[in-house]
Amino acid sequence: MIDERMEEAINKQINAELYSSYLYLSMSAYYDSIDLPGFANWFRVQAEEEKFHAMKMFDYVGERGGRVKLGAIEEPQLEWADHAAPFDHGYAHEQKVTGMINDLVNLAMEIRDHATVNFLQWYVEEQVEEEDTASSIVGKLKLIGKDGNGLFMLDKEMGTRVFTPPTKE
Repeated sequence: MIDERMEEAINKQINAELYSSYLYLSMSAYYDSIDLPGFANWFRVQAEEEKFHAMKMFDYVGERGGRVKLGAIEEPQLEWADHAAPFDHGYAHEQKVTGMINDLVNLAMEIRDHATVNFLQWYVEEQVEEEDTASSIVGKLKLIGKDGNGLFMLDKEMGTRVFTPPTKE
């Protein structure tokens, strides 16, 4: 049986993961509106990944005998200053999510919930990858600046991304 505090904290994280999905869908729509379909695709795939993260937690709460309680999802930002700003925002957002995952691990350790500590290790590793990917793209966008050719090439690369759910280990 899952501890009440852990259940509540994971429920909040489920909401945060769904918000992340919503935010990235908003970023996808922004890129669609400025004719960067590859960037739009990248964020659409990212939105699917965040939804997967939420559902993995959703299932875990049920497996541990808890109850998922869904709350309202905050409205995401809709506009950005330029083509690079959504990635700057996304990178900062992933850093925030990393802190939230670390807080969950700390709580699980505090209440000696070893099953949840083990479960959350997947998210700890995932956040390392999320931050690295976002940081890399932010770096590429800084190198490109306002160069249309570089932006076009990166947009084409971003358009090749697909979502492949991780297999169960």
